[in-house]
Amino acid sequence: MHYEGNIIRPPSEANSILLQVTVGCSHNKCSFCGTYKGERFRIKDDCVIMEDIAFAANYCKRQRRVFLCDGDALIIPQKRLLNIFLEIKKQLPWVTRVGIYANAKSLTMKTSEELRELKAHGLGIAYMGLETGDDITLKKINKGATSEKMIQMGRKAKDAGIKLSITVILGIAGKRRSKIHAKETGRVLSAIDPDYVGALSLMLIPGTPLYQDYTSGKFHLLEPSDMLKELKTMIATTNLSRGLFHANHASNYLPIKARLPRDKDTVIKLIEEALEGKVPLKPEYLRAL
Repeated sequence: MHYEGNIIRPPSEANSILLQVTVGCSHNKCSFCGTYKGERFRIKDDCVIMEDIAFAANYCKRQRRVFLCDGDALIIPQKRLLNIFLEIKKQLPWVTRVGIYANAKSLTMKTSEELRELKAHGLGIAYMGLETGDDITLKKINKGATSEKMIQMGRKAKDAGIKLSITVILGIAGKRRSKIHAKETGRVLSAIDPDYVGALSLMLIPGTPLYQDYTSGKFHLLEPSDMLKELKTMIATTNLSRGLFHANHASNYLPIKARLPRDKDTVIKLIEEALEGKVPLKPEYLRAL
């Protein structure tokens, strides 16, 4: 496989064939992210991508899923992207699902018909970083979209029949907007009604604008108890039809896996017990991105 730069994938794609079709991220402006700093976004040459699919056909016969890296493969023009899906179907007939990162920009550039076409050719799930439903915080972290745009694009993917997994970040709004961030994120998640929600806890990365704000005193990092309170409020205000809400990422202090609305009261009670010291939290040295 021809890999370049930092390769990232969702935790749920750990056992997937990682097919790198782009290098970097088409947006690459989020203040909290240092993954692709200094990396100019580009789409890899078709011949390289096809060589990697052929490699997977020979050496990756145990994997049943493919994940298209890097930060935003959905932005590839439809004809080129569809050719990749057709080649995967041709050479990897045992693959049952293709996953991809998406953002509001790339979803805007695809028509509903194009998304349905990708769905018909194997696109099973899209991962979208919402981070927060608070418009002021979205602007501060340079996300590049409003909460209303996030709702529209999330629904667009869902309406095309594509499963949607959304990431949110506890602590991203700092102390002053913590409660607003939690409530507004619950509002937006409820409006989109994704299949999966993954809540991460903010870990500052040296060299990023948000880290610089932290060192200069402009941004205040939440204490573990404050992140738990934020999580409690977020879950309480999130209404999903049957979605899974996960907070079991390596960055989280309290692992949570719940199906909403069924498990809402149970999870809220668990968080309350953790806040009372009855449930131990993950020690700082075990947290990771």
